Formats: sequence, C-alpha cells, structure tokens
Amino acid sequence: MNSLQRILALVIKEFAMILKDPKSRFVIIGPPLIQFILFGYAATYDLKNVRYAVLDESRTPESRELLSRIEAAETFELVASLSSVQQIETMIDLQKARLVVHIGPKFARRLNQGRPAAVQVIIDGRNSNVALIALGFLGTMIQEYNETLQQRVLREPGGPAVVLSERSWFNENLESRWFIVSALGGIISMVVVMVLTGLSVAREREFGTFDQLLVAPFTPGEILIGKSLPGMFFGFLDALLFSLGAVLWFQVPFRGTIPALVLALACFICTMVGVGLLVSSLSKTMQQALLGSFVFMMPAVILAGFTTPIENMPSWLQMGTRFNPVRYIITALRRIFLEGADVSMIWPQIWPLLIMAGLTLPAAGYLFRHRSQ
Repeated sequence: MNSLQRILALVIKEFAMILKDPKSRFVIIGPPLIQFILFGYAATYDLKNVRYAVLDESRTPESRELLSRIEAAETFELVASLSSVQQIETMIDLQKARLVVHIGPKFARRLNQGRPAAVQVIIDGRNSNVALIALGFLGTMIQEYNETLQQRVLREPGGPAVVLSERSWFNENLESRWFIVSALGGIISMVVVMVLTGLSVAREREFGTFDQLLVAPFTPGEILIGKSLPGMFFGFLDALLFSLGAVLWFQVPFRGTIPALVLALACFICTMVGVGLLVSSLSKTMQQALLGSFVFMMPAVILAGFTTPIENMPSWLQMGTRFNPVRYIITALRRIFLEGADVSMIWPQIWPLLIMAGLTLPAAGYLFRHRSQ
C-alpha cells in the first residue's frame, strides 16, 4: 500500500467518524446556520474614528474655515490633502481614507453672492456604519458653519448657505448588512475547521485508539493529512454555501471573481487547519480541544475588524492583529464582494495567510510527532 492509498484510507475513516457522530454532524450544520442567520439579521456596529482626505479647489478663507472645523473634531483624522480629482479614487479604493471632502473652486464666490455652495463628500460605502456616522457628524458641522455665516452676512431666507452633497462608493445605499454578511463565510469556515480538526487527534486519545493509530503503517505526516482533509472539505463547503446564501438570500452583491473567492478561502482554511491541529496535538481530551479552539476563536474574531474596527484599537494591538489570519480573510472577502476585487487585488491578504499556513502546519506535525513518542 503506497502513501496515497494510506492517506485515502485515513480520510475515509475520518469522514465516517464525523458523519456517524451526532455531535460532529451538528457542528457541521447547526452552529454555522445559526451564526449565518443571527449575524445576518442582528449584528450592528458603532464606530468612532474616521480617516478622511481633503480636496480644496477653492483655497479661500471660507473653505479653510470649514475644513478647520472638521479637522478640529476628534471624530475625524486628516490623512491627506489632495491636489487633483484623480487622487480621490486611489484614496478610496486603497482604503487610505474612509471619505474625501471635496470643495469646488466656486465655493467662496457662491457664498459671497448669497447662493448655496455645495460641499461634496465621497465616502467609502463598504463599511456603511462608518459612512453613516461620518455623514451625521459632517451634517452637524455644516449646520454650525451655516449659523456662523448667517451671523456675519445678511442673507435671503430659505435654506443654508452650504449644502452637503453625498456620494457613497461600493455600497450606494449604505446597507450595513452588506458589510456584515460579506465576511460571514470566513467566520463560519473558521468555526467548522477549528472544531473538526481540533477534535480529530484529541478524539483518538480519549477513545483509546491513538496508540493503535501510531502502530499502524502510517507516518505522522500521513496521519495529519488524513485528519485535516475532512475538516478542510466541510469548512470549504460551508463557506461556499453561505457565500451563495449571502448573494441569494441577503441580496449582497458579488462583484469580484470566483477564482479570487476560492483562493482566499483555500489559503485561509489551510491556515486554520494548522491552528486546529496545533490545538488538537496539545489536547488530551475532546473537552480540552473544544476549550482550546474557542480560546483562539473569540480573540481572533474580535481582533479581526469584524466586530470592532481595527483603527479604534491601540497601536500596539493593531500590530498584533497582523498575526491574526481572520483579519486577512475578512478584508479579502469584503473586497471581493463589495469592491469587485480579483486575485491581484487581494494578494496583500493572501501572502500573509500562506506564510501562516507554512508555519502552523509544520509546527502541528512536529508537535504530533513529539507528543506521540
């Protein structure tokens, strides 16, 4: 029997154990479905800090006064002053700024003539909660600015001097559900993969079949491959099904490419298999494996930008999120669904996952061999 046949035998054995065990079957179907429905309908976010850029084509005291009010607000953080309209697309596409405040060249002239002067706000609608909060604060500032102007200059009644013109990119209607549901495939696949792979080796130890597995004609590498493939299969299947559900049920647009989605999920699942096998190799019982899996999953989700924005975290904690694989899959999925990203556009999220997979999988193999001796 060659190596491929031995691995195939182990894979069939793992599939049989998962499908025959009621608890394992529930892990594959129950929690993912519950999470998909709850997060899709119930999850909301509150955000604070908003990065913005400015394009001031007026360059007058009136425009500088308005911009100084925005800059003085703690809610906003000025990251760039632009010199041309062409730079706006780069700032929004690369998420260097959440919004761009654009003041046209006739701003001051229209104000001095007593006519309404528009201030255009181009906002990144991929995170609708950020967009809504930013627009709310900007609307308040515009109103305060108008009151100041009206105290200085006698104007004809009827309407404010400055009018806020809003445009939202990638999420035109600022649907918060798009922001949430687009990333659920990564969260759900993480839960499935972590639980199934986390239980795989611990189950053998608890059932007393671990020693029998070691004396069988399998190498440690073959055992780990055989135990990881079923978890990868079910995790990948759940992720694809719920990505399809996001489009068909929640009406989230899918603007990217299928190869980008498949590649991002495959790289992420390989990384999570390595983490799950690490937990399983360190656990002697299934209870320890489950606890270890959830100890990893909860901080991973919190530090991934799914529940709270990474920009609001302390700088040292933001650096720590760079070692969190969940951060990269959430960013990749949102870019694929909402921005229309292809493989080249999500490569900054792919290569960290490949490095993590290259570290966790060999580490799991080493621990398996070390603890099996």
